[in-house]
Amino acid sequence: MTAKLNFTIYHNIINNELSAAPSTRHSINPATQKPNPEVPVATQDDLDRAVKAARDAFENWSKTSFAERQAALNAYANAIEVMADDFAKTLTMEQGKPLAQAATEVGMASTWIRAISAFEIPRNIIEETENRTIVQRYTPIGVAAAIVPWNFPVLLAIGKITQAVYAGNSVIVKPSPFTPYCDLKLVELATRFFPPGVVQCLSGDDSLGPMITEHPGIDKVSFTGSILTGRKVMASCAKTLKRVTLELGGNDPAIICDDVDIDAVIPKKLVDFVKTLKVGEGTEADVFVGPVQNKMQFEKAKDLFQTITTDKLKAALGGAIQDSTGYFIHPTIIDNPPENCRVVQEEPFAPILPVLKWSDEEDVIERANALETGLGSSVWSKDLDRAQRIADQLQSGSVWVNSHFQVAPNAPFGGHKQSGMGVEWGLTGLLAYCNSQTQWLNKSY
Repeated sequence: MTAKLNFTIYHNIINNELSAAPSTRHSINPATQKPNPEVPVATQDDLDRAVKAARDAFENWSKTSFAERQAALNAYANAIEVMADDFAKTLTMEQGKPLAQAATEVGMASTWIRAISAFEIPRNIIEETENRTIVQRYTPIGVAAAIVPWNFPVLLAIGKITQAVYAGNSVIVKPSPFTPYCDLKLVELATRFFPPGVVQCLSGDDSLGPMITEHPGIDKVSFTGSILTGRKVMASCAKTLKRVTLELGGNDPAIICDDVDIDAVIPKKLVDFVKTLKVGEGTEADVFVGPVQNKMQFEKAKDLFQTITTDKLKAALGGAIQDSTGYFIHPTIIDNPPENCRVVQEEPFAPILPVLKWSDEEDVIERANALETGLGSSVWSKDLDRAQRIADQLQSGSVWVNSHFQVAPNAPFGGHKQSGMGVEWGLTGLLAYCNSQTQWLNKSY
């Protein structure tokens, strides 16, 4: 049986060793505003040592078979399942999401590992003649950096780790400073299944990200985060022509067609339903809405909520942020606000929902596509042909029909327009951790 990890003491993981740093910091439990445990603040020297270990490890790891990599990953998935309760409790402590949602995310991590490592990376025969064979194959890139956000720190870290190492790369994980705890323990656990330097983790402050994107020894950066930071990441990576995957912000439109009986659903029944959603600390029973994850985002949400008054918007539910111990915001529904108001145009990262009217199909598609973001969207209709027709015209990386925000490890996930470049997951996401190589095999000369 796998020995349990100690979820009270946290270290950086460099070359499969627990590593301290000259200074430490801590994040805040968003439900209580109490300090979480201390974590290291990685230095440039720490990063240099991690990159050297990763480059050394790559030499051998890139030569292992896919079967060997899959076996190591599956054993890793099994170990995560053994400690699922500890990871879920830690995730709720640092991220704030309800314990049931945290347990779901941790469970998805093992599913993602097994599914991604079951892909067969193709070897494509482009031409086969008497005189020559032309082959397209995929080779590992080298050292990857996984820059992970605070909203889904377990699933997004595991997705990046799995794709990187299964493709034959080594990887250095950089958690969000707001949610470093699960990621540090995930990588500490990984040391039991991967050779030194293959999977490492550095916790740091806001200076660590630029160190990583500037580092000449890192070949690929996978970043999930805001549009503003994504632009900085891309500009920094361009200096050394790093491969880049960016999954950035979204503001997903949901188009509800008239055959869904909109008058019966909105706003009365929607308001009544949302009222039943319990707000509170993630460890409390039946909580559905936890706190906003951090003070910075909470202050942004409060600024956005002020526009309800300044823009003279009509709140069908909620509308104000109440004083509380943690960063709690009760769900708010805004009834038919103007298209150009901030509540419609911005990604809130808070439970505020604008509900707008439409009557013309061409018009609503144009309005949905007018946003600078294009991460996801949905269409709701009993008429699947109509729903498909609308879905085909929406400019977003994912379009759901009669659902919203379904994800799967075998389905690519990414954004259009300002919502990013490239995709994670699926075979396409996995190949983003590879270089394409064309071989010309001449049979005579």
